[in-house]
Amino acid sequence: MKIKKIYPCVIGLGYVGLPLFLQIQKKFETIGFDINKQRIKQLNNKFDINNEYKRKNLIKQNSSKFVYDPNKIKKCNFYIICVPTPLKNKNIPNLDSIKKSCILIGKVLNKNDIVFLESTVYPGVTEKFCAPIIEKVSKLKKNIDFYIGYSPERVNPGDNVHKVNKIKKIVSCKTTNLTIKSIILKVYKSVTKKIIYSKKIQETETAKLIENIQRDLNIALMNEIYLACEKLKINFFEVKRLAETKWNFKKFSPGMVGGHCLPVDPYY
Repeated sequence: MKIKKIYPCVIGLGYVGLPLFLQIQKKFETIGFDINKQRIKQLNNKFDINNEYKRKNLIKQNSSKFVYDPNKIKKCNFYIICVPTPLKNKNIPNLDSIKKSCILIGKVLNKNDIVFLESTVYPGVTEKFCAPIIEKVSKLKKNIDFYIGYSPERVNPGDNVHKVNKIKKIVSCKTTNLTIKSIILKVYKSVTKKIIYSKKIQETETAKLIENIQRDLNIALMNEIYLACEKLKINFFEVKRLAETKWNFKKFSPGMVGGHCLPVDPYY
């Protein structure tokens, strides 16, 4: 099996997908797809409503494109799903956007194409939820006709230090096909040089979750200690200052849990 031209498609151009697209397009002709026509129009006019990127950062390279028409992703062969995974009532995971993305990909998938999921999910979604949908729609078989993997997003909106091209990124695919592995690494090394490769997809999905759960628990712990200090009329901030002089003390502060991930991910 020869390495063909790599033609990536990033599905979902929010705070996860857009940074990924902008990095990959520096090396490959890339399609950035989103169902939100207004979002595509804004990006084509070099405007990011999230204010993460300025006009000069949104210049497309290597004939790359932002599109909302599904017909324009047909020639792609490396699909990366970066869609939201919110919660339904009673904190039940909502995988509707992932399901729609898998159906979309299944309709255009060809033999030896690669599909990666970046959205935060519970263990097993990549192989037991996504793969069967893609197989059913495409009539192709996982790890025989097409390949599927998982690479958890680690984007921190507004953080200029830990940008996607400066962090370590886990990339996971259960395949012994060296050509496919080479293609996967080529694509993700265009994002960051710091790649950690694993053949264990469910372990990778779980690792993403505990990254955020650990942070959530640490903030919750500091909230409890703060409340205890208030009742005991002890200066919490002096307690924290003194505790932080120990080399292995984790520097968390009390406060509300916000952002895109922490209010959602622990339920997954």
